[in-house]
Amino acid sequence: MAQAIIIFGLILIGLIVIHELGHFITAKLTGVKVLEFGLGYPPKLFGIKRGETEYTLNLLPLGGFVRLLGEEDPSDPRSLAAQPHWVRLLVLAAGSVMNLILPIILFAIAFMIPRDVPVGLVQIAAVEAGGPAEEAGLRPGDVILGINGDEVRNVAELGREIRLHMGDTIDFRVRRTTTEFGTSGSNEVLTIPVEARYRSQGPTGIEIQSQVSFYESESYLPWEAIGLGWDATIDSLLLARNEVISWFQGGTGPEVAGPVGLAQATDEVVDEAGYRPLLDFAALLSINLGILNLLPLPMLDGGRIAFVLLEIARRGKRIAPEKEGLVHLVGFALIISLAVVVTYLDIMRIIDGDSLFR
Repeated sequence: MAQAIIIFGLILIGLIVIHELGHFITAKLTGVKVLEFGLGYPPKLFGIKRGETEYTLNLLPLGGFVRLLGEEDPSDPRSLAAQPHWVRLLVLAAGSVMNLILPIILFAIAFMIPRDVPVGLVQIAAVEAGGPAEEAGLRPGDVILGINGDEVRNVAELGREIRLHMGDTIDFRVRRTTTEFGTSGSNEVLTIPVEARYRSQGPTGIEIQSQVSFYESESYLPWEAIGLGWDATIDSLLLARNEVISWFQGGTGPEVAGPVGLAQATDEVVDEAGYRPLLDFAALLSINLGILNLLPLPMLDGGRIAFVLLEIARRGKRIAPEKEGLVHLVGFALIISLAVVVTYLDIMRIIDGDSLFR
């Protein structure tokens, strides 16, 4: 577990540095004064000043920040608040944009590294009574050959394709073996459209059994991997969207984890599949970090963006700096409180022997 904590810490630091570099670079390029570039949250452990910017390491390892001059106060011409709306939106959104671009590179590197992919029979073991699959005509014993024209090689690929298309109609290509008395039976290949409902568990209402026949090594050339990295990033965003929708459509609620829980997940990933999947794991963390920071919540980038958009809607009339500052201060206190609660729940889950993936 200690090794996993170190690995997770390095991943998290890397993602935070990339995020904050987005703010830092765009602020520097647009002439906004950067007062501090910090890892972690105060109290400050130590800092080094270079030019007009102080680079600090802080005690609470819960994130990082770039402190800009006048984020709410436009009195100084080099303050963020004194800049045109487009500059403020660019600087505020740049961190999340970096976190959403990074996964393309991480996924691409992962696709270039050879990995063994299981290939075998993917068969329907049971069909939920009254579920979409039964209504469409799928039966136990059907072998799933493909989804929407794409070959299915294993259960993981099948599950991913189904979750990607929740809310849509999915074309299952199946092989059905029919037997009659006194005959050896015959195979029939059918294409059956099935409605995939928004539900984290059982979107189509089927249970799968599989048998791995062999493993095939798979890797891609760099120019192929970049395209696949782009596709994997878009798919991850779609999966996240579908998961959120499923929370409101009768699915399971969100599984919340903080740094301790994610360190536990890192340990489980390494134990289960080695170090190569950590690239995929880091890419997913980066996507989550990018999306989270765009949410319109006080103290987060999305909360500050919301104030700029509100100002635009009010035809340039600003919210008083002290009022906006108070909102973000309250938001900061709530975020820290939530982090403490989530960390406690993570620790209790580990003590109870539970996994984040179960």
